[in-house]
Amino acid sequence: MRVALIQMPVTADKQQNIQTALGKLQETARNGADIAVLPEMFCCPYQNDCFRAYGEAENGPVQAALSALAAELGIYIVGGSIPELADGHVYNTSYVYDRRGTLVGKHRKAHLFDIDVAGGQRFRESDTLSPGNAVTTFETEFGTMGLCICFDLRFEELARCMCLRGAKVLFVPAAFNMTTGPAHWELLFRQRAVDNQCFTVGVSPARDETAGYVAYGNSIAVDPWGTVLCRAGGEKTTLYADLDLARLEAIRQQLPILSARRMDLYEVRER
Repeated sequence: MRVALIQMPVTADKQQNIQTALGKLQETARNGADIAVLPEMFCCPYQNDCFRAYGEAENGPVQAALSALAAELGIYIVGGSIPELADGHVYNTSYVYDRRGTLVGKHRKAHLFDIDVAGGQRFRESDTLSPGNAVTTFETEFGTMGLCICFDLRFEELARCMCLRGAKVLFVPAAFNMTTGPAHWELLFRQRAVDNQCFTVGVSPARDETAGYVAYGNSIAVDPWGTVLCRAGGEKTTLYADLDLARLEAIRQQLPILSARRMDLYEVRER
C-alpha cells in the first residue's frame, strides 16, 4: 500500500491553498499512491481568529473538490483537516474519500490543544473550537484504517481503541509546533506504532518561520517495529511510504502484545 505524505505550505489565501493541495494530490496519483494524506488545517492558517472565517459547512467547496478529485484519480484522500461549521460550533475535522469519491471517514478532533509550556508555546484551541466525540476508523480494500488529528495522538487510549477495532495504520494530520515537535514528534509516532503494533503516518504543513503559528513539519511514517520509514524536514515536499501490511501480522505473531493483554488487571481500584 503506497501512502503519499503531502507536506505543503499553508498561506493566508484559502483558494491558493486548495489549488496547491489539488495539484499535489494529482502528482501523488501519477506516482502510484493508493492513499494521499494532506496536513492539518491545510487551507487555513493555524490561528484561532482564522478558524471560523475559513470554515465551511457539511458538503462545502473543499470537501466537494476532494471528493471529485478522489473519484477522478481513483485514490483514497485523507483530507488533512479543515474548520467545519455545524450548529454554531467550529470543529477541526478530517474527511476521508475512497476511490469513488465517497465519504468513508470523518473525524472531529477530540482532544483540543490547550497548552501553556513554560518558556515555550501557549495556545488554546478551545477558545474557538469544539471537541469531537468519536473514535474514528474507516474501511479500505487493504483493511481497517484509523484516523485522528494532532493532539489526539498523545492519548494512548484513543490509539488503542482504533487498533482494537482492527486499524492497521493510524493516519494523523498534525501541526506540532517548534516546542513540542523537536521534543515529542518522532517519539510519539514510534511509541504509538510499537504500543499498538501498527503503522503510523503523520503529515504536517511545511514550516513557515514568518507564520503566527510555526509548524514543525517533519512528516513521518513508522512501521510496527518502530522503524522510521521516511521523515521530512521543515521544507515543502511529498514523501512516499510503501507499507508492507504483512509485516504487521508477522510482528504481532512474534511479539503477542495485543493478545497477551491482562484485562482482568487493568482497572484502578481502591486499596
